[in-house]
Amino acid sequence: MARDDHNYPSLSEVNQSVDTTSLKRTGWRRILAFFGPAYLVSVGYMDPGNWATDLAGGSQFGYKLIWVLLMSNLMALLLQSLSARLGIVRGRDLAQANREAYPKYINYALYGLAEIAIAATDLAEILGMAIGIQLLTGLPLIWGVSITVLDTFIFLFLQRLGMRKMEAFIIALVLIIGFSFLIEIILAKPNLGEVVKGFVPGIPNDAALYIAIGIIGATVMPHNLYLHSALVQTRKIKRDDAGIKKALKLNFIDSAIALNLAFFVNAAILVLAATVFFKTGRTDVAEIKQAHELLAPMLGTSLAPILFAVALIASGQSSTITGTLAGQVVMEGYLKLRIAPWIRRLMTRLVAIIPAVLVIFINGEKNIDSLLILSQVILSLQLGFAIIPLIHFTSDKKTMGKFVIKPFVIFLASLVAAVLVYLNISMVVGQSSSYFASSGSIFWKALIILAGLFYCTLLLVAIFYPLIRKKSMAVPVQLHPEAAELHRIEVPVYEKIAVALDFSNNDLKLINHAIGQGNTKTTYVLIHIVESAATRVMEKDTDDLETRKDKQQLDTYVRQLKEKNITATGQLGFNDRAKEIVRIVKETNSGMLVIGAHGHSGIKDLLYGQTIDSVRHELKIPVLVVNL
Repeated sequence: MARDDHNYPSLSEVNQSVDTTSLKRTGWRRILAFFGPAYLVSVGYMDPGNWATDLAGGSQFGYKLIWVLLMSNLMALLLQSLSARLGIVRGRDLAQANREAYPKYINYALYGLAEIAIAATDLAEILGMAIGIQLLTGLPLIWGVSITVLDTFIFLFLQRLGMRKMEAFIIALVLIIGFSFLIEIILAKPNLGEVVKGFVPGIPNDAALYIAIGIIGATVMPHNLYLHSALVQTRKIKRDDAGIKKALKLNFIDSAIALNLAFFVNAAILVLAATVFFKTGRTDVAEIKQAHELLAPMLGTSLAPILFAVALIASGQSSTITGTLAGQVVMEGYLKLRIAPWIRRLMTRLVAIIPAVLVIFINGEKNIDSLLILSQVILSLQLGFAIIPLIHFTSDKKTMGKFVIKPFVIFLASLVAAVLVYLNISMVVGQSSSYFASSGSIFWKALIILAGLFYCTLLLVAIFYPLIRKKSMAVPVQLHPEAAELHRIEVPVYEKIAVALDFSNNDLKLINHAIGQGNTKTTYVLIHIVESAATRVMEKDTDDLETRKDKQQLDTYVRQLKEKNITATGQLGFNDRAKEIVRIVKETNSGMLVIGAHGHSGIKDLLYGQTIDSVRHELKIPVLVVNL
């Protein structure tokens, strides 16, 4: 739900959940406490979308595009370090910083583009996992796509375990991917001398340019820039100059290690394709399934295709978790809108599944890899709208203080942004020109022109608005905020306090806490929600045995309080616990709500633990949560 408070944390469930300042952490343990966020980010750099572009590049052009991977990796390291810097120094993720800097409608456009990028990412993950499942089990692709919906529950389980457990799970998947391709490279035995020549820059033709842009889009992903700026805030650090400087240094090391591992995986896929297919004349291999089928006969072992499929599934599964977190960051940051993570996950997944299912139904299982490459080109088109604001924010001395990036870094980051935007515009103009020459459709031509004008206009706004309207930028986040002036302390007086009861031994504790917040003139509104089967149909018209018993119990509580000279009333709600509590609180004009938290874990928390979040986001009054 919408939140009004300004100082809300990014990824609030895990914000500062890893304490790097703890006295229990010494030496290497304290250093390792910083490591983890970059590994979650790195899986986006080796997701299934990369596989399609790397395979296409290696099989069609040999080792000639490996320099694009290296360049992309260096770009990624630079940009991810800027993203981490924004989160560490300002305590803001990129989406929050954008919302504070740009006008409302520009932010809506940026939010929409970010969501498109996340949907494109999820599309690649769905197709990659589905293909991997099919290669291992033989299941039809449509069934593999359906199975990917179930990974929502894996994400929920990991979320319950905490940030460090989630990071450990992701690192384990990354190691599986890396180990699999290490064996593949050993089996392929590439000519290292020829591989080195691939680091010399060059684009053979327009087809290579399209694949190169796809590689860049698959490597430097916009949602990772949003995600990294939020993930670094899961570390609780010392907020002095030395503490921030140490955090920046260790996060850079973390990023360098993680992204170099991602580079190894991408390079291994391209080198494998170049060695096994391009060198044997099979330049037509551009699909993951085709590559899988040819690995065994060409390498002479059945182990190669098995490792290939296992790594593909691990890649898709790891990427889908980070995609969910990125979606949460983007939605909360731009819209101040918070929904349950599992609902967010299902929404993102269903949006991505629809085009995948449509393509499979219409074209069968052909051209799936071309859809993967297209998803990466879409990602590349979104990059400018993440990179340009990031450069603005990290180069603003007013908000970054002494941790503002140096002029040389500004130049490099700006050069990266310029190259990416130029390549994207060149590609779009080239593809559009070909379409205009061959098609007679006025509608699609007009749509392409309008989309191009929108893209260029939004790009110009992203570049120049912060320069023109410096005053509209966010209020600087000071490392040592000045204490507010306590002119006059006014203790709030509540005329009515609502208490949500469940008719258990905990009721007395809740009522005691409520009375502690009131005075002799306060009226206490005792609330109980009837959740019998009949209430689902009859709601407030229900008159079953459970409803009558609950009414009697509520009346007993009210009578006992009145005997103690405490004014109280009783209100029954029906069926939906959260909605009914909110309704009764609003109808009775209560000034505070007291509600209990039962400390559920695991599946119980999924079933019962959402009430408090739903209630407190709907109400604009103080909510006292009592641990029971």
